Amino acid sequence: MRSKQVIVALLLLLGLHPAFGQRSQRLITKWEFVRQDLGGVWEAVRPVGAGNPESVPLWERVTLPHCFNAQDAVDPSVNYYQGPGWYRTQLAVQNPYAGGRTLLHFEGAGQKTEVYLYTTKVGSHVGGYDEWTVDLTQAIADFQKTDVYQKQFKGQIPLSIRCDNTRDLEMIPSDLSDFNLYGGLYRYVNLQYQPAVALSSLVAKAEVDKAGKAGMLTVKAVFPETVGSGSAPYQVRLLDPRGKQVAQFKGSLTTKQGEVELHRFAVKAPRLWSPDRPQLYTVQVTVGSGAEAYQQSEKVGFRHIEFVEKGPFMLNGQRLLLRGTHRHEDHASVAAAMTEPQIRQEMVLMKRMGVNFIRLGHYQQSRLVLNLCDSLGITVWEEIPWCRGGLGGPVYQAQAKGMLRNMIQQHFNHPSIIIWGLGNENDWPGDFPEFDKQKIRAFMTELNDLSHQLDASRYTAIRRCDFCKDIVDVYSPSIWAGWYRGIYTEYKETSRKEFEGVKRFLHVEWGGDSHAGRHSETPDNALAKITAGKGADERAGDASLFGGSARVSKDGDWSETYLCNLVDWHLKEQETMPWLSGTAYWPFKDFSTPVRPDNPVPYMNQKGVVERDFTPKEAYYVFQSYWTQQPMAHIYGHSWPVRWGDEGELKMVKVYSNCEQAELFVNGKSYGVKQRNSQDFPAAGLHWNVPFAAGQNQVRVVAKQGKQTVQDEISFRYQTQKWDKPTKLTLEKVADTQGLTTVEAKLYDAQGVQCLDAASWLEFSLAGAGKLLDNLGTSSGSRKVQAYNGRAIIRLQATPGQTSVAVQSPGLPAVVLNL
Repeated sequence: MRSKQVIVALLLLLGLHPAFGQRSQRLITKWEFVRQDLGGVWEAVRPVGAGNPESVPLWERVTLPHCFNAQDAVDPSVNYYQGPGWYRTQLAVQNPYAGGRTLLHFEGAGQKTEVYLYTTKVGSHVGGYDEWTVDLTQAIADFQKTDVYQKQFKGQIPLSIRCDNTRDLEMIPSDLSDFNLYGGLYRYVNLQYQPAVALSSLVAKAEVDKAGKAGMLTVKAVFPETVGSGSAPYQVRLLDPRGKQVAQFKGSLTTKQGEVELHRFAVKAPRLWSPDRPQLYTVQVTVGSGAEAYQQSEKVGFRHIEFVEKGPFMLNGQRLLLRGTHRHEDHASVAAAMTEPQIRQEMVLMKRMGVNFIRLGHYQQSRLVLNLCDSLGITVWEEIPWCRGGLGGPVYQAQAKGMLRNMIQQHFNHPSIIIWGLGNENDWPGDFPEFDKQKIRAFMTELNDLSHQLDASRYTAIRRCDFCKDIVDVYSPSIWAGWYRGIYTEYKETSRKEFEGVKRFLHVEWGGDSHAGRHSETPDNALAKITAGKGADERAGDASLFGGSARVSKDGDWSETYLCNLVDWHLKEQETMPWLSGTAYWPFKDFSTPVRPDNPVPYMNQKGVVERDFTPKEAYYVFQSYWTQQPMAHIYGHSWPVRWGDEGELKMVKVYSNCEQAELFVNGKSYGVKQRNSQDFPAAGLHWNVPFAAGQNQVRVVAKQGKQTVQDEISFRYQTQKWDKPTKLTLEKVADTQGLTTVEAKLYDAQGVQCLDAASWLEFSLAGAGKLLDNLGTSSGSRKVQAYNGRAIIRLQATPGQTSVAVQSPGLPAVVLNL
């Protein structure tokens, strides 16, 4: 119940987030965009007459956030666009503060950005993930003195922004990375007005002893270089989680560039922040007085963290098993340009799955994500994008240090953050002729020292670079038991061995791919090809679908059924590993990647427990059954319309539930009550072997936890006919909902029996009026996709009598359906 209360509380606070400055406005509408380069900024602002040569190139209207690659990131026919693109808009600027500053604040833009006011370049930034600000004040004042300000732009300020995600070896992250390096204004852009005396940031360090009795809050102000020298009154207030003031201080300070300590508060027995009770205090700072006063607030949390050497993780003096996952900033139809409601929906879905930890892979993410982690009670590992490729030169290294510095300074106040990540898979060469382990170690040491210098209160970590594992505080080796190496029953043994080889062990990245909608009656068959006892640590080339030794990732069926078994085994074992600090499943949601064109959904990493559009896969409920308290029950197979086997054969039904006991009913007949036991694999003992009737079947479960009862039910067809190889395709309309038509392709053999294990490639196309809903990166939103159990669906906008949709598969006659 506690996590549910946390989510309800969060929803009541949707509109609350720390102020960016004194007055801030999100610039969402009235933007134009062109996906190419211009000859220069003049082409974005010169007078244009309709039909004249100056009207080319043609601009399209867009809203922010916006990503170059919203569609082509998962287009099966092309490489995604990497190059420049331009945005332009006109601003009505009205700064209410005498002598104040007008700023443009970017929450993140990819990957190199230049900002122009009319034809004057006013700022630039390298790096796609950290925040940055451009001061427009002087450029606006200068432009307002020109004739063009009134004559051409009618008192508006023309703003042009060039973003560029062109491949560049001297930038991080590497283009060898297993994710897209997106381009565009894919996070919010804000217009800020600040009075003459304003802060560039507010630093609030909340500390508490291990017993949780003595708290200390240190509040510092950071002034920009534009602040004038002088003195100003200021006030600091501390509000408890209920909004009641618990401390206050008033004083006067000398304004100067840099950091100034405002006050230290001793806080007796503070209410502690934890995943179950994410108690947040509010720090409010006011500098100046009257109409010119600057105000800013920040949320802080008091908590004590410790990764025990050769032991578990401790929060507030008690062991907390970190139950985690990962997040990439990526979503169907928008790519990196996720809106605040979408981000919120994703984080709430994680919390409802039972997550108390998240690794943000592999770059600094939106402040919205961190605010939600604070409010929901999710601990965080956040890292810089030094990911794969090796080590570049001085420019490369300076960027990495700058991004580390920015990440720590910009996200310092968040109580959710417990780890700063310094790198990922830095043992992966390829970007440079030289791959020198000693130079990589030396640079990793520099980053580790810089992190501790900027923030001594948090731990450092890396994943998968064994020759640097002794440098950082916490290390995660690469263990993919049952996927890239070994079998999943070797997970505990392999983890224990790796645990003994480092000072502090945390296992991030485990799991496997699953093609949503694909299910199997014999999911573990591929394990028979794997030689046990050779370890489960991933090695070079294991991620490839071609060649090399036998491995489930290459030789398995990529079914949701297998992934559920793998997850189930890992979670049951984690309950019996008292030395384990925690783990993080890779990842929460399927995401796009340029290096996996041959996957069942091309250009998608399909290891998520939800699809790229938030549709839960079956594995989502396996996690819920282990990690949540609110009673739940889920019968495996909600997206499995046809099961198969012999007549009278006993087939397994699995129920994922956190309840004490459950009773199963098949076609109205009870097959008994079973008690949950996490160590009884699979499904924690809630599995039954039962016969199905040929044709339609109804399965229902009733689960009980104390006096509470929850139910779930599914229906499916049971096929007993055997099939041969596919020889025929069919295509039919199966639904019309909310203006969208759903069509389904099926594969049959020569006798007309549906081929329920067929994984053939299918490709949809459309002619006439309408539009396919493709390039979504989902199993039902791709025009080229592998079949799941001899079928695949896609949705489209159709006009009756004017739309035809077709499907084809290699070696089979194509089929056309007129709608």
